[in-house]
Amino acid sequence: MDSDEQVKVSTLEAYADTIVPGEKRFPGDHAIAGASPGPGAVVAGALELLHTEATGVTVGLPYLAQSLNEHAKVYAKEHDVTLDDSLPPFVALSFVDRTALVRSLTAPGHPEKDGWVSLALFCNMSFDSAAHKHTAEAIAEGHPGLLAMGYTAPDEDGLWRFPKFSYRRELARVHPDTTPSGSPA
Repeated sequence: MDSDEQVKVSTLEAYADTIVPGEKRFPGDHAIAGASPGPGAVVAGALELLHTEATGVTVGLPYLAQSLNEHAKVYAKEHDVTLDDSLPPFVALSFVDRTALVRSLTAPGHPEKDGWVSLALFCNMSFDSAAHKHTAEAIAEGHPGLLAMGYTAPDEDGLWRFPKFSYRRELARVHPDTTPSGSPA
């Protein structure tokens, strides 16, 4: 991986970790601040999802990483924060400073808000729904977000069934023309 790619990856990982924080993957992990126990967006596959063309953000990722680092330099100067020159500027910020910067970038009225909010939504989606994987595959692999939310494996035939009604009563009967897969006929 070349230097520009390393900067992009670690910057995007730091952004994803700011959105859904997790614990460091190894002692010298700079991208993940270690602000929360357990795995966060990065371990849940945020970069894999961001690099999925269906998101529509893949082409812009180098620009977003570069822009995030430029914003971090400005933030550091305005807040008298000294950055470690061996790290990308956003990665060099503390978790508190990363959070403050992201809050400002996603605030109503910020001219780049839509891009930063979109990036944040995909980081959330990687954790909350494993949008980059088939749900059964993600569960079989032990996806941390799905497990944290209590998702269970499907039945042996690959379908999920819920023997207990969420409202403690059946809300509607299955239509007689429903196919075995649950689709309308």
